[in-house]
Amino acid sequence: MRTVNVGVIGAGFMGKAHSLAYAAMPMFFWPAPAIPRRLTIAELDDEAAREAAQRYGYERWTGDWRAVIDDPDVDLVDIAVPNDAHAEIAIAAAEAGKHVLCEKPLARSADEARAMRDAVVGAGVTHMVAFNYRRTPAVALARKLVDDGTIGAVRNFRGTYLQDWSNDPDLPLSWRFRRDVAGSGALGDVGTHVIDFARFLVGEIAAVNAMAQRYIDDRPVSESGADQLAGAQKLSGARREPVDVDDEVMMLLRFENGAVGSIEATRAAHGRKNHLAFELHGELGTLVFDYERRDELRLYSAADEPDRQGFRTILTGPAHPYGEGLWPIPGLGVGFGETKIVECRDLMAAIVAGVPGDPSFEDGYRIACISDAALLSAQDGGWVEVDADRVHVA
Repeated sequence: MRTVNVGVIGAGFMGKAHSLAYAAMPMFFWPAPAIPRRLTIAELDDEAAREAAQRYGYERWTGDWRAVIDDPDVDLVDIAVPNDAHAEIAIAAAEAGKHVLCEKPLARSADEARAMRDAVVGAGVTHMVAFNYRRTPAVALARKLVDDGTIGAVRNFRGTYLQDWSNDPDLPLSWRFRRDVAGSGALGDVGTHVIDFARFLVGEIAAVNAMAQRYIDDRPVSESGADQLAGAQKLSGARREPVDVDDEVMMLLRFENGAVGSIEATRAAHGRKNHLAFELHGELGTLVFDYERRDELRLYSAADEPDRQGFRTILTGPAHPYGEGLWPIPGLGVGFGETKIVECRDLMAAIVAGVPGDPSFEDGYRIACISDAALLSAQDGGWVEVDADRVHVA
């Protein structure tokens, strides 16, 4: 069985999630398409890297990400760092002939994403963007039911991603609140997951009409520089700096196939912890999903007899997508870690087959085009058309 030597750059939240997946994937999917070997991990300095290697089970460590690229033993470079470093690392990895996994969003802008896509395509390496939520079995089942024609042609997509962790104005100024690092706020951080759902389930988005809102204009600066999201220590009396990204984005969608839709994404909805949800309305029925009830997919079929029409709840398990490798009884539950494990399995299969992963950097680039169009629409008003090379006011 083939071994793929992995070099992870970044040991934070996503570095931990990816490391779990590399360790656990063969336990779930056996025989595995390939065995990920946790070879090396990079962090900002030697001390942090050494601790990460011990914690996550890597054989080597380095305080310089370039050493991962230069290591001839590394087959796959895993990018799990803030958005402003994605392009430089991915392009360097591709030029070195390494396969590349990059956390979402692929880049801060469509221009950066295009350069990354061109680099991996030109190098002929396997590439994937880590939109792991589409690998939730219920979401994959929704795609299967759409493809099977169960709800007929999709007419409308309604997607939301609501969180509340950014509401406190004394939460430190994370890189996620800085445009020069993140590219955007709620749009790139959580909204891109909904855009990925929309493209995955319905098709290409032709045009958007968006508005963006910022609720907190400045935040205290933490001297530690750590990014802990909702777990960060709140600061009062500290020096404050401006926030220059969106806290909330709402947009209308027009799809190339004639469907319409809407997306709402925010990190400022009190009481919503990780409410990633969609409704798909079709000619023959409706599908409803909420990640906070991630083992369930709700289906309404207009073909049911009048005396039994209503939503049915499908509880995912062994009979559903990815079920053969997860848990043996429906309802035992899958979590964020399992979606990363499935992502790892699909990435290893793509590497062995010598093909792009799904979603690929091409998908990441197209999502970046949609995001740029949304920001342009929010700034100037009106509909903005989206295509693979540019955006312009409709």
